[in-house]
Amino acid sequence: MNSSSGRHRKRDDGEPDDTGTPVHATGSEDVLAPAAQHEGHDDNDDTDRPAGGSRHSAAPPGRPSPWNRRRDRVAAALIAVVALTASLLVWVFSDQRATSHELADEPPALPSAPASVPDSLRESWRAQSEATPVPVSEGSTVVTGSGGEVAGRDPLTGEVRWNYTRDLELCTVASGWSKALAVYRKDTGCSEVTQLDPGTGRRTAQRNGDAELGTRLVSDGGHVTATGEHVLNTWRNDLVKSLEYGEVYALVNPDKQPRTGCTYGTVAAGSGDVGVIEDCPGDRAARLTVLKSAGEEADEPEEEYSVVLPERSARLVAMAGDTAAVLFPDRGQLALYGSDGKQEAAYPLDVPTADLQRKAEHGVLPIATGVDNIYWFTGSTTVALSRKDLTPQWTMDGTRGPGTQFAGQYVVPIEGGLAVVDEGTGAVERTVGVERDGHRGEVELAAAGPVLLEQRGGTVVALR
Repeated sequence: MNSSSGRHRKRDDGEPDDTGTPVHATGSEDVLAPAAQHEGHDDNDDTDRPAGGSRHSAAPPGRPSPWNRRRDRVAAALIAVVALTASLLVWVFSDQRATSHELADEPPALPSAPASVPDSLRESWRAQSEATPVPVSEGSTVVTGSGGEVAGRDPLTGEVRWNYTRDLELCTVASGWSKALAVYRKDTGCSEVTQLDPGTGRRTAQRNGDAELGTRLVSDGGHVTATGEHVLNTWRNDLVKSLEYGEVYALVNPDKQPRTGCTYGTVAAGSGDVGVIEDCPGDRAARLTVLKSAGEEADEPEEEYSVVLPERSARLVAMAGDTAAVLFPDRGQLALYGSDGKQEAAYPLDVPTADLQRKAEHGVLPIATGVDNIYWFTGSTTVALSRKDLTPQWTMDGTRGPGTQFAGQYVVPIEGGLAVVDEGTGAVERTVGVERDGHRGEVELAAAGPVLLEQRGGTVVALR
């Protein structure tokens, strides 16, 4: 019930009530004040006090803060300075500080490739890209690698849409799982692996690896393997290691490797397997070993088979299904090995002797895949091998690389241009002239919609 007057009215201004005692608004009274102040008694009034003490005990004096002393404040300041300095040093020497990363929006779809290879092709743009052994084309982006920079470019104009740059040197850049894979050099090896979305440049995975200098990446579609003379590393699509074979650097479980002291030559991959030519102590000739790309444990390789070959100079050309194609240079033959490690067939090769003796660069022979065949470039000749069982189909002399599929046809680089060939027979249907500004070395090809890409040494050139 509201009351407008009377001595029971509560006041909120701290003025005395009718008894002369100040009245505080609820919640505003001084709870640490002596009890007499609240009750209207002085300290000597013992009315209604229980025996043995006061009715309300006075609050004990508060403890002084330990940080009120000067030396404590100085210590706290020193701790803060040390923490700040440590954080700054971590940032200064961190990989993040040494990384520049500019992203892009998803690119528009590329125009369709023409119905057939055009009668003429001219240069649209070029860019330095010594880190790409072959042109890298994924989706609507061409990826180049030079120095420490990986760049995503518009295939039509060459304009850089995104870039990922570190203060480390690139070892190699390649495609894998419809992503761009960049391997950087750190210390004595190629140990920094980064996966980038080709459309936006967004980093999708990153791992430390144990790849050697000069490494190249080979893929079986589900896994990617980094080549090396002493160790092979295989990753699944999130860059988690699924296989390490050879001289494992951070060895946790000894005696897991089948052999020690071996050096590795050519490497190929296919259908969930990785194949390698080994030179091992005690073997009379080269050894062909085929491993599962992903066994139960990454550091415990699982062999499909391992056999000693009849030649020390043997080279692994390609793998398809359960078949491995091995070159025997001294015999001038291409031998096929089945899933049990036994030789199933051998075919004579109509290839110059100098080509047969040519060493593989960084452990990989130049190959490309078409609709019907796998194409192997020997150095001056392109050999077509069936995608089904790797049997030789035809040979084309006077070529400059393995070729690629473009505009619904297979094109092979030749002196002065390109040859459009029939995949079934190897017959040249027509040629297209291309000006290469005096470049006389190997030419690797890739396609990006209506654009044909040529890797000429350390330069990528776009033709349209």
